[in-house]
Amino acid sequence: MSNQHNHILIEQQDDILTIRFNRTDKKNALTTAMYASILEALIAADRDDSVKVILFAGQPDMFTAGNDLKDFLTRDTTEEPEAIKVLRQLTVQKKPMVAAASGIAVGIGVTLLLHCDLVYVGENTRLRLPFVNLAVVPEAASSLLLPDIMGRQRASELLMLGDFFDARRAHEYGIANAVVANEEVFEYALAKARELAAKPREALLLTKKLITRTRRRDVQQRIDDEAIIFGERLLSEEARQVMGAFLAGKS
Repeated sequence: MSNQHNHILIEQQDDILTIRFNRTDKKNALTTAMYASILEALIAADRDDSVKVILFAGQPDMFTAGNDLKDFLTRDTTEEPEAIKVLRQLTVQKKPMVAAASGIAVGIGVTLLLHCDLVYVGENTRLRLPFVNLAVVPEAASSLLLPDIMGRQRASELLMLGDFFDARRAHEYGIANAVVANEEVFEYALAKARELAAKPREALLLTKKLITRTRRRDVQQRIDDEAIIFGERLLSEEARQVMGAFLAGKS
C-alpha cells in the first residue's frame, strides 16, 4: 500500500508502516498539511491490526529541517496547530515507533526522536534545536525529556546554545540507539522495526505502555505548557524581528 499526502509518503510493507518526509526541495520542512497527514497516519496505524510498527524516515541526506516558518507564521491562529495535535498523539501512540534520521535533523526533526522507541541516525547527520535562536522556546516536551535523558547541563547546552551537534554526540547523549552510515540507516532501522514486529504483539504493546506510563501525564502537560509559551513568544516583538530577519535572509 502506498499513498502520497501533501509531501508525506505513507507506505506499508508487511506489518511496518513507514511515514516518510518527502518535500525535498524545502529540506523536508513541515507544513500544516504535512502535520495533518502525519496525524491521520498515526491514528489509523493504531487502529489497524495489520500494522505492528511505525517507522519515520526521510532521505539519506535529509530527515527534516523542522517547521516551515513561513507556513507556520501564516497559519490560522484561531485553531489549534496541527503540529500540537501530532505531538499529543505521539504521547498516546500504542504501536512502537522507530526513526531513521540522517542528513539534517532540526527542531521537530530532533524532538520527534525523543518520542520514538528506537532511534538510528546516519553518521554524517547534523542535528539542531534552534528554538532560542528564533526567540521562541522548546516544544514536544523536550524541556522535560532532554534533561531526563542526558542531564540538565547537556540539555541546556543543546537547548540554550542551539548549535548543531553531530550523530556521535546524539548517541553519546542518549538520543540515538546507534550511528549507521547515512545510506544504510533506513535499511538498518527497517530491520530493527521488523525485529519488533516479530515479537509477541500484546507483550510488546504492554511493555511500551509500562515504559512510557510513568512520565506520560508529565509529558502531556509539558507539551501544553510549552505550546502556550511558544504561542506567546510568536507574538513578541523579539520573535518577529528574529524570524523576519531569518525569512528575509532566505528569500
